[in-house]
Amino acid sequence: MIEIREGDLEAFFSAPFEIYGERAPYVSPMFGDLKRFLSAGQNPLFDTAADFAFFTAHEGATVRGRITAHVHRASNARFGLAQGYFGYFDCTDDDRVAAALLEQAEDWARARGFTELLGNFNLTAMQQVGIMTGGFENAPYTDQIWGPPYLPQLLEARGYSATFPMTTFEIDVGTATTGGLLAKGQMQALHDDGFRFSPIRRATLGQRLEDSRLILNESFSDNPMFVPVTRAEYEFQAKEMKWIMDPRISAVVEKDGAPVGSVIAIPDVNPMLKAMGSRLGLSAPWHLLKHRLQRRRAVVIFQGVKPEHQGRGLNPLMLAHVLGQMRQAGYETAGGTWIADANAASLRQAERAGARPLHRLHLFGKTL
Repeated sequence: MIEIREGDLEAFFSAPFEIYGERAPYVSPMFGDLKRFLSAGQNPLFDTAADFAFFTAHEGATVRGRITAHVHRASNARFGLAQGYFGYFDCTDDDRVAAALLEQAEDWARARGFTELLGNFNLTAMQQVGIMTGGFENAPYTDQIWGPPYLPQLLEARGYSATFPMTTFEIDVGTATTGGLLAKGQMQALHDDGFRFSPIRRATLGQRLEDSRLILNESFSDNPMFVPVTRAEYEFQAKEMKWIMDPRISAVVEKDGAPVGSVIAIPDVNPMLKAMGSRLGLSAPWHLLKHRLQRRRAVVIFQGVKPEHQGRGLNPLMLAHVLGQMRQAGYETAGGTWIADANAASLRQAERAGARPLHRLHLFGKTL
């Protein structure tokens, strides 16, 4: 018999470890971060505790699955929707368990008047998005989702349809074709026109992150599903980045002293989290030191250019610059968060940089 429990944080955290096992590529956020994400008092994505719920499926003494249900009110208001969302859908390969979890999320959404349920969305303003539909053998970078091949089939069996296809990519930093991104003449023209890179240092990190948030909101304003990120939401997520950031591999582009573009990249902490079991313990300082000495993978969290400066080659220039900085700092590969199939410009840039597809993802939705 499948038992559904609400609000069991320990079971929610341990579910994917028990379901997928140690050898799976899955990597969990830190227990403390997951606790923050699931707290209405701390997560500014939610107005009240009624805006979300989380559930676990149990069979006897075994945790068999988990799921969240939530609303993103700013998204519904901006796009005129009545959508509920699910996230963190991790489940054993069992139709009974999947049905019990999804029914719980659907009932939660119906009770609030929503007419559609869509996911995965993993509970931050700049959410991890999607259900993996390809590339299952590839280990995820920080801020990338991983799930087993059977999850799409479990969703389809419950009437969910795949939509909004996306891809994540990986770049070999040592061999990246930065020349294919932007010719030297174009780079020189941008420098001659007064565009300059300004490094992100720890002393200026707070201001630079705020500059990056404003650039993010302006540069992504026309992207599908994008909702402007508030300062509270951005700082909530940046809190977990500050202790791992490597200032050498992020930068802001300025023109006449004003920020006009930004690229934020961080070291990939997933190998460290995997070794720690995503919990703080007595060995945490040793794992952190080892991580800092052996950083070889980086992640481009986002890059963007203010609309009035788009179309001039600043995005390729920033990527070429950051890849060069990564190479000098000893990084070997760089991953990126998802790019939607509809974003032709970003897909072309990834191709010109020599990026290879890493994971395939889709959203899965159902009319209630």
